This record gives sequence, C-alpha cells and structure tokens, in this order.
Amino acid sequence: MVVSRSPAAGPAVEGRLRFGGVPLPLQEAVKVLGVEVDRELRFYGHIKRIAKKASHSVSALRRVARFLDRGGKLLLYKAQIRPYLEYAALSWMSCAASHTRRLDSIQRRALRLVDAAHPPDPPDTPALFEPVSPLDSLEHRRDVAALVVFHKAQGVPHLAGLRQPPRVATRSTRTVLTSGDAVEVPRSRASQHQRTFVGRVSRMWIIFTAAVPHIQEMNTQV
Repeated sequence: MVVSRSPAAGPAVEGRLRFGGVPLPLQEAVKVLGVEVDRELRFYGHIKRIAKKASHSVSALRRVARFLDRGGKLLLYKAQIRPYLEYAALSWMSCAASHTRRLDSIQRRALRLVDAAHPPDPPDTPALFEPVSPLDSLEHRRDVAALVVFHKAQGVPHLAGLRQPPRVATRSTRTVLTSGDAVEVPRSRASQHQRTFVGRVSRMWIIFTAAVPHIQEMNTQV
C-alpha cells in the first residue's frame, strides 16, 4: 500500500515491489492487528466496519433486553459492544468528526435500549444491580486514554517515541496557561494531523498540567 493522497504515487511504484520475485499488487487498504488502514489514513473503512459489528451487537442486545434489568443491559453493553467502538482508538483518533459521530450514535442507541422501561420485578425479588451513573462519552474516554498513555510515555522506554520535548518556559497570561511540565505542540497546517495522537494530546497535556499541580509526583493510575 502506498500511503499518499497523490494520484501519481501509486503508478510510480506499481510493479516495482516484489516478494520472492513476484510483483506485489497495490491495495487501497490493509488490515494490521484488526485495524484497517487506508492509503489516505482517513480510517473511514475501519469505522464503517466496526460500526456495522457494533450495530449488529446492539440488535442482539435488543432481543434479550426484556430478560434483563437496567444494570444487566448496561453490563452487557460495556462487555460486548463498547469494546468494538474503542479497540485501538488511539491509532484512528485522527479520523474526521463525521466518522466518530457514527460511533456516538450507536452508543446513544444502546443507551436508549438500556434505559427503556421493562416489567418490574416481583416485590420480594432482591435487586441484583445497584443504580448506575450515566456513561461518559466515547470522545471523553478516548481523551482520557490518550492522556494516560502520554503520561506513561514520559517514563517508559518503549514508549519514548511518543514523548514531546519540553516547552520553553514563557510568562503566563490570562488566556494562555503555562506549566513547567508543558510540552511543545507539533506544528501542522493540516486539520487531520492536528487530530493525531501527538498533536491532540500535546494540547490536552498543556491544559491538564496547568490545571493539576505536581503532575510528576502522580503515578499513571492517579
């Protein structure tokens, strides 16, 4: 696969890539560990595929929902449906917002099913589940996961490639927060690159470290 948006990039290498003397045909997308990567790195095909799987799982949940209370349906959603929507999310978080909204609609559909009225239990039946609080949005969960990985990268050798150089100390103003733990934000003119892991998390990290003191004294779990 040739990773490029230029129409001329593919023909330039067509037939030149060989394995054991056999030319390798170029593909529009390849699958790596369950993540479908397309040649333009837009991840539309991957989002479409996982959205289809998750949607089918929501339909399956609907068929058994009448046998479960709210806590049971929510537990089944967390265990069997949400993993589809979050697997390897940090690798495809640069996709367009229109794609991620498709996943958000599936979660809203599942939560409507979870909150749907069901026949009450008999008076003497003990409650099996405690009341649960509303779920965080998928975007919020992706952002938290990204911050956790970014924090872990500061001290784990095999994640050193995700580290960003420290930001040069500047004077704080009313509109710009500064922190001794701030990092440089990579420059980019493309909105897609600004949504990638390093670009997005660098900006979140600056806000996070300015709001949370003594970040270096905290472990990743905290």
